[in-house]
Amino acid sequence: MADAALKQSATEARLAGLDMPTGGFAEAARREALSRVTAMGLPERRDEYWKYTRPDTLVQAAPMPAALFEHDEAPLFDSIDRLNIVFVDGVFDAEASDDLDLAGVSIERLAEAQADIHWARDIYGVLEAKGQTPVERPLAALNTAFAPDGVLIHVTGKAAKPVNLTYRHNSETSDAILHHVIRVDEGAEITVLENGPAAARFNKVMEVDIADTGAFHHVRAQGRDHERRAATHIFARLGTESTFKSFTLTANGVLTRNECVIELTGDDAVAHVAGACVGDGDFHHDDTVFITHDAVNCESRQVFKKVLRNGATGVFQGKILVQPGAQKTDGYQISQSLLLDDDSQFLAKPELEIYADDVACSHGSTSGAIDEDALFYLRSRGVPEGPATDLLTLAFLAEAVDEIEDEALRDEINARLTGWLERHRS
Repeated sequence: MADAALKQSATEARLAGLDMPTGGFAEAARREALSRVTAMGLPERRDEYWKYTRPDTLVQAAPMPAALFEHDEAPLFDSIDRLNIVFVDGVFDAEASDDLDLAGVSIERLAEAQADIHWARDIYGVLEAKGQTPVERPLAALNTAFAPDGVLIHVTGKAAKPVNLTYRHNSETSDAILHHVIRVDEGAEITVLENGPAAARFNKVMEVDIADTGAFHHVRAQGRDHERRAATHIFARLGTESTFKSFTLTANGVLTRNECVIELTGDDAVAHVAGACVGDGDFHHDDTVFITHDAVNCESRQVFKKVLRNGATGVFQGKILVQPGAQKTDGYQISQSLLLDDDSQFLAKPELEIYADDVACSHGSTSGAIDEDALFYLRSRGVPEGPATDLLTLAFLAEAVDEIEDEALRDEINARLTGWLERHRS
């Protein structure tokens, strides 16, 4: 009872500091989400899906300060022709953003979509609410209730170019909450990019509804050498012969929790989720993935690689649930860590739950150090130890990075990984 009272008190303190937006198509969903998060309570370490990650600083009333850093590198994706949308500490920056006009796509801000009847009404909070079963995700419900802004993207054809969501951090005590809704119509296709440290504390939800034969590509880069604390959530629903592919690069940050909840509801759908993270020192990174196969002949892949040093911690929790009747399912899951010293750790919880008898599902998880034989070979060929270690590290991360289909985007990510490794050599 004492633990329940403490959890309720912490939840009430966090909610008391937030203002719920009113009016418009999302109001009913917001009130329903508030009821859910109030009933669930915000997460604590005793919760099963938080036993490897301390959620304290994500749920406390005020965010921990995060110092601001300057970088000499050019902004990520700068070489890509894209439509750029900028949020600074969770607030839309019109001057820094491009005109929200793109062939094949309709884009609005959540804060400005006040109509009672809106296409996003069928998605906002709906996929998030569905994703609360069988695992409660109270930070996502909190987001649905209180997010003041975000983007609503309706993809009606093949987008003329990628949409880039840039998050900037100008305040050491910012507390940002953003909610994005993306609808991909039948046969339509879009690439969404995300990058930047966002805020001292960041809570983001992205709901993605993909109609039959639609395609959604997502490449995200989270911060660089920053003290941020972030909880992100992607909820996706896939129709027949649709495609969902998401890749995330995470470089440093004190605490990052990325959750991805995907439901394949149409036959012959494909869902790939991948991530590469590199952490040094006071770094805790958690990937939590739940993929439900509820249709015939669908494919899912989870590919996660983590490079950890100087006491950094990596977590992977991944589940594939195959529902009755979801025959011909092809589910693949791999999570691996490269520990560059004896102080770092990798905690993994891979799961399969299968209720169909004609499936091909597998999972694997390993941790290890640099291959000394390969390192010796490179050094014997004249490659110094630092660059040789970097080459082997990039080779280790390659399976995850190769999940990015676009070669130019893949090159951008590899360049950032190379830069991080060079800056963090012993």
